[in-house]
Amino acid sequence: MKYAILSFMALAFACIIYAQDVDALMKEAEKSERDLKETEALNKYKDILAVQPENTKALCKSAELTGRIGNRLKDEEQRAAQFEIAKTYAFAALKSNHEDADANCAVAANAMRYATITGGKERARYLRDMKNYADSALLINPNHARALYVSGKWNFEMTEMNVADKAAVKVLFGGMPKASLDNAIINFEKARVADPLLMIDYLDLANAYIKFHRTDKAIEVLNKMVKLPPRTEDDMGLKAEGKTLLASLQ
Repeated sequence: MKYAILSFMALAFACIIYAQDVDALMKEAEKSERDLKETEALNKYKDILAVQPENTKALCKSAELTGRIGNRLKDEEQRAAQFEIAKTYAFAALKSNHEDADANCAVAANAMRYATITGGKERARYLRDMKNYADSALLINPNHARALYVSGKWNFEMTEMNVADKAAVKVLFGGMPKASLDNAIINFEKARVADPLLMIDYLDLANAYIKFHRTDKAIEVLNKMVKLPPRTEDDMGLKAEGKTLLASLQ
């Protein structure tokens, strides 16, 4: 009986230490992200997964960062390989908690990235997943900024499709799903309210306003965008792109 109690106490102590280690790693990973050190942050999240393979937050963050880092690669094969790794993390997050908005959004965001490098039937499948998982995330949390952004991007991409992609989408969806530039703008605007620092949303919102022949609104959005502080390693490049676009409109 004495040994059983001691064993239980030892196990409980180990669990406390274990949880403290994960908490410390999580704080370190979040700090690395704030410092715009995404590879370092990703490695910290991987360290968490080494001891907690089903940690939903670490899986979501690993999917997000792997996809974002991969998207900056110039080589198409390397970029696609990183997207595949990100996809594995995203679906693992969803498996760990299918009612988590971040997990559903991670799958949607990964499908969004694939939709930019594929075409035809394959692209149609990713557009379907992009919509379905973004919708699921928004059912869980209607104010989820990234899911709102993905939803806006889906509407925008649907309005920009070529004839071949439209044909593939019609077959997969059983008809052309309802999508519009107006809905894209609505969702981008909602995402901006939910997260005023989501830089990519401002750029896509401005482009949507330009397509909608509202140059005045695009200029307004871009003027706000170029004043935002960078929050990801992508943001300085996005800000530069925004400045160039703004200059072309004035």
